[in-house]
Amino acid sequence: MSATTIPAPHAGGLTHRIDTAAAAVEARVIAWRRDLHQHPELGNRETRTAGIVAEHLRSLGLDEVRTGVAHTGVVGVLKGGLPGRVVALRADMDALPVTEEVDVAFASKVRAIWNGESVGVMHACGHDCHTAILLGVATVLAGLREHLRGSVKFIFQPAEEMPPHGEDGGAKMMILEGALQDPAPQAIFGLHVTSRQNVGYLGYRPGPTMASSDRFSITVHGKQTHGAAPWLGVDPIVTSAQVILGLQTVISRGVDIAREPAVVTVGMIKGGVRENIIPDSVEMRGTIRTFDEDMRDDVHERVTTLAESVARGSRAGCTVCIEKNYPVTVNDPALTHAMVPTLQRVAGADKVQLIAKVTGSEDFSYFQKLVPGLFFFVGATRPEIDPAKAPANHSPRFHVDERALLLGVRSLANLACDFLEARA
Repeated sequence: MSATTIPAPHAGGLTHRIDTAAAAVEARVIAWRRDLHQHPELGNRETRTAGIVAEHLRSLGLDEVRTGVAHTGVVGVLKGGLPGRVVALRADMDALPVTEEVDVAFASKVRAIWNGESVGVMHACGHDCHTAILLGVATVLAGLREHLRGSVKFIFQPAEEMPPHGEDGGAKMMILEGALQDPAPQAIFGLHVTSRQNVGYLGYRPGPTMASSDRFSITVHGKQTHGAAPWLGVDPIVTSAQVILGLQTVISRGVDIAREPAVVTVGMIKGGVRENIIPDSVEMRGTIRTFDEDMRDDVHERVTTLAESVARGSRAGCTVCIEKNYPVTVNDPALTHAMVPTLQRVAGADKVQLIAKVTGSEDFSYFQKLVPGLFFFVGATRPEIDPAKAPANHSPRFHVDERALLLGVRSLANLACDFLEARA
């Protein structure tokens, strides 16, 4: 049976057992989440978090618990009592350099150094929830070991939000260090809490779901002179302004957005030290998001050509550097189609939504390049709040309705068991 011909899942007799066990562990999952939220750690620095994860997995009697994968990652393997395939479940563990503004008793007060700067640290994207959820799933499935058909690999990943400058990390490094080997899974599932849906809802999409993420820097080289005599130099500030305006046409006039959406954003510009001095250079940095690899390469070429051409027309120099980061997050269509009934059974058919493409990115995409995967979303905004008005992920006011945690545990546990039953 190929990876793309997956039969419809079978609930078997485990659904009730999973839901009962998940309800029993809910309070502990919430406690884990609050503890992790109060003690967040940045990418490649998740030492305390990894210690909590490894200790609990060992206490469950897993067949293998491997630590130090990609610096601080943890991989656990649970072998079921019945023969079968292997499924992987992944959670990310790292926090963000964000100063928390949420008024909760377990708010983060942590500060750390990130890329040379002192920053506040907050789980502003919900990775504390993901880690707590997967700990809960491990607890549930370990308790059902004798009924489990096959094996489950638990992947607790560091540095999803990118490692510090100059360091490797994240899913790509975990793969290089064997996270998808011995045993190799036939499918992988992951989830993400989101403020874009109310609690109780799940969101999914087959095919391209989250964008690739690439960062660029453009440095315009001019000739410094007095601000009162601009004709004696070459003004990189005015040239940079023309470059930024020109970049707005890369997508609006150069890309077929009827086929796939794309985004080019300049998020930082830096140049000059005094109001009456035209500087030698200006640097700008930004991000490129696409959902198609050919389009991705085309946008890179257009950004480079436009910036260099505009600079040349102003007699300035220009250096463009584009760094490819995360690939497109692509949900395997056959796997997604096969597993949607599981999500509907867990949340209720009316609570499972086909969502629009998400221009955020995820390094879960690296796992999906090697293993058919499904990455879905768990609503975390309180029912009385319009999700469109809720503080977004990465906001210092990002707030999670903790009722989302139980749904996350039930979803992942049922997906794992249904997949293993279907592949038996």
